[in-house]
Amino acid sequence: MEFTIYLSGEIHSDWRDQIIDGIEQHNLPVTVLGPVTDHAASDNVGVDILGDEDDNFWQDHKAARINSIRIRTGIERADIVVVKFGEQYRQWNAAFDAGYAAAKGKPLIVIHPPDFTHALKEVDAAALAVATHESQVVDILKYLALHGVVQNV
Repeated sequence: MEFTIYLSGEIHSDWRDQIIDGIEQHNLPVTVLGPVTDHAASDNVGVDILGDEDDNFWQDHKAARINSIRIRTGIERADIVVVKFGEQYRQWNAAFDAGYAAAKGKPLIVIHPPDFTHALKEVDAAALAVATHESQVVDILKYLALHGVVQNV
């Protein structure tokens, strides 16, 4: 059975590549969607397209709204949403995406280090799986591909 996943969360490591490599290595029937991971492109999309802003608030506001078109569409198209909380930065956007996915009834897989368990207890409670490493997500996808997964209707 083919399915689509959305990879949300931190953009400062190669975790997405690790999952994509695992999907390709095991020839899994998975389509991957995700946000724009070029930090500068993501932050500047609003002013690049809609014009300069003197106030950073409005620059960020424009960018967030345009980026949300891609993010919301990707989450809504996904059969499964994977959200990674990295160690370098606080990813408020990742928490928002996890909440949005949960509100949409999307199966949610969360990745984070064990030290984040207390801080993310509500996010973890909404998740169907909490992983500490990308290879565990690949293993879940292998299991689902082998045994089938129920599509969202």
